[in-house]
Amino acid sequence: MMSLEAIEKVAQVEREARERRAAAEAEARQILSGAERDGQALVQQTRAAALEEGKALLRQAEEKAAVRAAETGRAAEAAAADLQKKAKHHLEEAAEFIVGRVVKH
Repeated sequence: MMSLEAIEKVAQVEREARERRAAAEAEARQILSGAERDGQALVQQTRAAALEEGKALLRQAEEKAAVRAAETGRAAEAAAADLQKKAKHHLEEAAEFIVGRVVKH
């Protein structure tokens, strides 16, 4: 038979083991909770960074589009001015032709 002292020692060791296990489980829960919190914060940071990057890309695209629109507008104005100049010249030639035909008849 085991002595009372040995029984008490076994009970103490078992109690200490339960306490260590409970402490380890509590620490594991805290670690898990911290990891979840850190993971959620990282997800939020990543979303915010992606949103900012998307906004920056949109701004860049809008700026490029504005530059191209201005270039296209200037080219269209130049082409329109050239067409007006040619049309005016052709109008003068047509007027001279008509006047010449009228005078001949």
